[in-house]
Amino acid sequence: MHVNLIPCLTDNYAYIINDNVSKTVGVVDPSEALPVIAFLKKQNLKLDYILNTHHHYDHIGGNTELKKLYNAKVVGFVGDKHRIPGIDITLEDNTKWIFGKSSVKILHIPGHTLGHICFFFENEKIAFTGDTLFSLGCGRIFEGDHKQMLTSLNKIKKLPKNTKIYCGHEYSYKNAEFCMKYDNDNIDLKKKFEKIKQLRSNNLPTLPTALEDELKSNIFLKCDQNDLKTKLNMKNQDDYKVFRKVRDLKDNF
Repeated sequence: MHVNLIPCLTDNYAYIINDNVSKTVGVVDPSEALPVIAFLKKQNLKLDYILNTHHHYDHIGGNTELKKLYNAKVVGFVGDKHRIPGIDITLEDNTKWIFGKSSVKILHIPGHTLGHICFFFENEKIAFTGDTLFSLGCGRIFEGDHKQMLTSLNKIKKLPKNTKIYCGHEYSYKNAEFCMKYDNDNIDLKKKFEKIKQLRSNNLPTLPTALEDELKSNIFLKCDQNDLKTKLNMKNQDDYKVFRKVRDLKDNF
């Protein structure tokens, strides 16, 4: 299966997924239609599915136009059926959905929004995490609460370590600066930041990121670790309190 990054708006990514065996084509989180249409025309592809991780406009803005043009089926969380334009297929937490020849596990990961989901392609080890897990970051908490977001991140942490993470935005550089401020002796983080600097200096995407790298470098995934708690003067504090502190620090960074 091929995954192609489609830059949209100022820092969004839509992802076109193409199952070479079944010839099934989908797009994940199309914030706008034109860049997606341009790619599909160039590759002579027809769109079968529109996959939405959540209802925010910068993830569903292209739904209506793409559905009308290609008669594509819109796929999203059952709890967001009233907020996702043109939704046809409603999915529930911890269920399987079939895309072409691929088995896709649905993870309900609220926090950023209450109806946020992750599409995990089980055999391919690919996860589309929307605005919940970013490279070296996590999403702002708008509709949910800190406990929901931490629980959601812990769900993603349990995926296979070699899972490729495709998230909704190109935030890696700024996220890396934040992680470095509070975890500056982390050798894995330093290496990742250098790679990010090099990619961005050439205007290249920093995604996908590997879950294994995130577990070593992403401060939001390390709130259960004693070394981070010590650095934040929160030794022996509950993981949730540490996460809340880190998220608050990032909100004001």
